[in-house]
Amino acid sequence: MTTIFDKIISGELPCDEVFSDEKCLAFKDITPQAPTHILLIPRKPIQSLQQITEEDQELLGHLLLKGTKIANAAGLESWRTVINTGEEAGQTVFHLHIHIIGGRKLNWPPG
Repeated sequence: MTTIFDKIISGELPCDEVFSDEKCLAFKDITPQAPTHILLIPRKPIQSLQQITEEDQELLGHLLLKGTKIANAAGLESWRTVINTGEEAGQTVFHLHIHIIGGRKLNWPPG
C-alpha cells in the first residue's frame, strides 16, 4: 500500500523540507500540534515499529541522532519525540515516522 509519505519521498507530493539525506527525510507537519512540529521518516518503507528487524538497528539510531540535530537546528532546547505504533496509539499514516514537537510547554499525559 502506498502512503502519503511514500509519495513525498518519491517527489510526487511536495513537503516543507527541513532535512534530507540518503536514509531519511524531515519536513514540517501540515497540521502542527505545537509551534515546531517536524516529521522525520525513513526512506525505507517500514510500516511501524511492529515491523522492525535487527537489520533496522543502524537506521533507527540514525533517525534518533538526526532528530536531535533537527531539533537543535530548529532552536529547540526541549522537545518531545513521539513514535505512534498502531491505530489505537494514534498512528494514522502506516509508514514509520517520528514526531519532533516543541516550542511550547508540553503537558503529560498527552491524551
